[in-house]
Amino acid sequence: MDILNLQNFNIINIAENEHDFQIQVKTNSPPVACPQCGCVANLYKHDNREQLCMDLPIHGKRVGLLIKRQRYRCRECSQTFWERLDHTIDEKRNCTKRLLSYIEKQSLKRTFVSISEDVGLNEKTIRNIFRDYINRLEETLRFETPKWLGIDEIHIIKPRCVLTNIEERTLLDVLPNRNKETVVGYLSRLPNRERIQYVTMDMWQPYKDAVKAVLPKAIIIVDKFHVVRMANQALETIRKQLREGLSAKERRGLMHDRFILLKRHEKLTEMDKITLDLWTKNHPSLGIAYDLKESFFDLWNTGSRQKAYYKYHDWKAKIPKELEFAFEPLTKAIANWEDEIFAYFDYRITNAYTESLNSLIRVINRLGRGYSFKALRAKILFTEGLQKERRPKYKKRLDDYELRDYNFPMFDKKSLIVPCVVRERGELLGIDISILIEKLEKGEL
Repeated sequence: MDILNLQNFNIINIAENEHDFQIQVKTNSPPVACPQCGCVANLYKHDNREQLCMDLPIHGKRVGLLIKRQRYRCRECSQTFWERLDHTIDEKRNCTKRLLSYIEKQSLKRTFVSISEDVGLNEKTIRNIFRDYINRLEETLRFETPKWLGIDEIHIIKPRCVLTNIEERTLLDVLPNRNKETVVGYLSRLPNRERIQYVTMDMWQPYKDAVKAVLPKAIIIVDKFHVVRMANQALETIRKQLREGLSAKERRGLMHDRFILLKRHEKLTEMDKITLDLWTKNHPSLGIAYDLKESFFDLWNTGSRQKAYYKYHDWKAKIPKELEFAFEPLTKAIANWEDEIFAYFDYRITNAYTESLNSLIRVINRLGRGYSFKALRAKILFTEGLQKERRPKYKKRLDDYELRDYNFPMFDKKSLIVPCVVRERGELLGIDISILIEKLEKGEL
């Protein structure tokens, strides 16, 4: 019985122990011509050697192929050469091509150490196979350039730039850092980058500078999430200042009740409202800060940019002098980013989807402790089945399709509709967040 299922080899002997198979094989297709001079049928065996190559595991055991490799000499040119194994063996990695393919797919799902123990190759070799595989995917994988580009960041060891297609709710890439040069490089490489009309971002100056340099016609919109949360931070500043004059018991209570202060008023339960009233009546500055926070949140429901602008300045004028220090980071940010912040009221585009995506990336990072950034990025971008694809338009003419390997009887192609036997690739839009969530819940990532 041929347990290898390798057509180019004949099995000579099989040895087995607790962990490994060692299968001695020889090729069954000797060369017919000299690769040097091309002379046919004038070769003779000159020497041989045994070469060990790893193959796919069998029955949970590592498999080593001990190949009896023949050397030949040509009588015409007197040159010697070894018989070729490149139809089956990857000699750079000293393993079969099917094992190489197996390692490439597994490297996106498992640690390099576990794969090394599974197949019998050195961990460094596994790492190099992964590197070459990712470099190859980088050259071939292209996502459609979006009309609405989201730029945000996530902290994985250090801050990383995250780019998304907001309209299609997909992830486009995770960059190694958030420097202007890195973002400029990414944007410059985008095909049809003039297609980008809107860019949503947080208030990080290098992002703005990069977009202005590469996409001068794109409209920049600061994500409102990054603005409104500064109102919460101002309230937290006042709460922390207030607790310094409280007893230990009151400090613990205020720390516990901080979640009530951060809630929107319409989401408070009756018990929450009673608790809030107790704190705000005993500490009026906390009540004023809470009301300022709520009215700032309400500002974002304004119907037009002009009205929002006037409402903001009315809100700003109501901040008491003794609380200005807490709200200064917010008012200063709005002064520095006024056009980009109030652009939201013209276009109503947010980066909320990117924020949810960031939380998912953190989950993947936690599940894959020990992964390098490059491995984690590859796991997110290149795992099969995560890409979102736009379906091509339905076509009636068979000539417009790419036929699969089917045998058709004679027919008039132009009059026949055969959508079930053809495949036309659509445009890749990025990594689908809904599929990513589904695979996370199933433990497949």
